[in-house]
Formats: sequence, structure tokens, C-alpha cells
Amino acid sequence: MVGLHSGTHSRLAVIGGILTVAIADAFSDALGIHISEESENRHDAAEIWESTIATFASKFVFALTFIVPVLLCELETAMVVSVIWGLAVLGILSYGIARSQATSCWKMVAEHVGIALIVVVISHYVGDWISSTFG
Repeated sequence: MVGLHSGTHSRLAVIGGILTVAIADAFSDALGIHISEESENRHDAAEIWESTIATFASKFVFALTFIVPVLLCELETAMVVSVIWGLAVLGILSYGIARSQATSCWKMVAEHVGIALIVVVISHYVGDWISSTFG
């Protein structure tokens, strides 16, 4: 979404990108979970489908939350709100994982948030490059 914004500055393109990613990413991750669960050969069909559907639903709904700021705010503000929202959720989940694994919470949070920030920055500059090259 950051790359689409920097490349197009179009609310329509950003919303279209969010919806496309919500569907494609949720389906591909659900398929990955489905195949992984089947390959373990430890789950019955109902458990496998429950994992598949739960993965799709959670990924799809979470991705859709990024549309809310785009619909309610100016596009520039929506980008900031969405980045903060994504980093906050990532930080909370990373903290929970670290606690459950009895490892350094702040190290894991910093690592995951740092990687996410790198992705956001690279996406921004790729969007700028696409706009200047093809726009």
C-alpha cells in the first residue's frame, strides 16, 4: 500500500491493492497451511479444513482493516495511520511470541519491527521509481 501510494497517489489504486492483497495473500497462506497440515499426516480432514478456513478468514479480515483509514482520512494521513497500525499489531504479536518462547521480548519486537520498516521504506522507493519510470 505504501508503494502503491508513492507510485500513484491514487485512493482507488490503494484500495484496489489492499483488496487484491487481502484476497490473494489470504488464499495463498490458507493453501500453504492446508498443504502443510496435510503433509504432517497427523490431522483429519475436518481439522485441516478448519485450519485452512481460519487462516483465510483471519488474514482476509486483518488485511481489510487497512481500508478503514483510506476511506476515513486523507490519503497521506491514511498511509501514516496504516503503517502505525501494522507496526503496532506486529509489535504486539512479536511480544506475545517472545513471551511464549521465553526469549527476549524487546529483541524480537525490534527485529520484526525493524524488518517491517525496511520493507515499508523499500516499497516507498520502489513506488517512486515506478512512477518516475513508467508514469
